[in-house]
Amino acid sequence: MSRRSEEQLAQMLRPAIEMLGYELVGIEYFPAGKRHTLRIYIDEEGGITVDDCERVSRQASSLLDVEDPIKGQYTLEVSSPGLDRPLFTVEHFMRFSGSRVKLRTFAPINGRRNFQGILRGIRDGQVNLEVDGEQVLLSLEDIEKARIVPDL
Repeated sequence: MSRRSEEQLAQMLRPAIEMLGYELVGIEYFPAGKRHTLRIYIDEEGGITVDDCERVSRQASSLLDVEDPIKGQYTLEVSSPGLDRPLFTVEHFMRFSGSRVKLRTFAPINGRRNFQGILRGIRDGQVNLEVDGEQVLLSLEDIEKARIVPDL
């Protein structure tokens, strides 16, 4: 499933999840042989409980059964974003500016795919990352995955 397909799936699920009172943080799809996984991240101000995940799972499962946007079998998981919260949107990159993050790009940029540093924001689709005192600009379109690095 492409990033675009994940975004279309998020657009389909977002209204139902928001109606339940939760924020749809993002969606990840992991194809793995015959065992595919669709993971939905949700959040709310007070945090997420197992009961919250169960409510959203029932609602999302019903909607996915009716719309049938994913061909074949898959496991549906609903989760909180956790301490190592994934970043999916421009708003996430703005909200978590100042946080330590790790990013992986789809293809090597200047010989590397993995970056870790302080998120300094996003502007015009360019993520500004401070890596070892140096400014690195990465196009949001080039980023495969981005996560907060928890400060433990």
